[in-house]
Amino acid sequence: MALQVKLGVSTWLWMSPFRTKDAGVLFEKIAMLGYDTVEIAVEDPRLIDTSTIRGALLMNKLEAVICGAFGPTRDLTSDDEHLQQTGLTYIEACLDIASALGARLVAGPMYAAVGKARMVPPEQRAIEWERAVANLRKVCEKAATKGLQLALEPLNRFESDLVNNVDDVLRLIRDIDHPAAKICLDMFHMNIEEPDPEAAIRKAGDKLIHMQVSENYRGTPGTGNANWDAYYRGLIAIDYAGAVSIESFTPENKELAGAVCIWRNLAEDQDTFAREGHAYLRKWATGYYS
Repeated sequence: MALQVKLGVSTWLWMSPFRTKDAGVLFEKIAMLGYDTVEIAVEDPRLIDTSTIRGALLMNKLEAVICGAFGPTRDLTSDDEHLQQTGLTYIEACLDIASALGARLVAGPMYAAVGKARMVPPEQRAIEWERAVANLRKVCEKAATKGLQLALEPLNRFESDLVNNVDDVLRLIRDIDHPAAKICLDMFHMNIEEPDPEAAIRKAGDKLIHMQVSENYRGTPGTGNANWDAYYRGLIAIDYAGAVSIESFTPENKELAGAVCIWRNLAEDQDTFAREGHAYLRKWATGYYS
């Protein structure tokens, strides 16, 4: 049985930040490699001209997914209300971009700043959790007015102390209590936090609307020790029909490499990564394991 999914790849595989001027050449390459979807990483909304980018998407017959970048100035759980507001303003800009590009979701760990991993008292953790819930409910309300959904992504324990696995994100969704709150799962983080990836995907069920993939070391699919069979079985079990998108990063941008701790090239070059990753995913999605 084959997965009925669209294969995608993140702009982060090649560059950081993504700019409007990059769209034409990059989207043509992504389409020629066989992908259906481009995951556009919006680091700075001011660098995005939606009219030009939408034209490049249409020209190359690609669909878009919007992924956010959540640094320390975009923290919905901060004690500093200004940083909370900065985060809300940024997410709203991402929603506007998604709507203009015909995307159906905005994905990412938008509940708190990436890298915020500390030992704090339970009382402080509860305060920050409630801030995330309250702020994300506001975001959900704005998303719903645009016909969009939020794909909330758990991060591994080294990158977040708030939402690490599918149980955490399901609790977050329950507390937000809004139909626009959904789930994005990322294999890299799941390979650290989930003892049973198939069971985790089954738990997510119909709330899973975006799937990011890479190897256990963030490398080309099929070259590491990730249990691809388990991910296939889980996605088949829930009749998942969204995008399966490669998310990895180029080390050429030193600031980004530091954020994700990539200090070396993970493939011969980034085009080879994307080409070989697509070939593997295309075969994997047909169910050749089963």
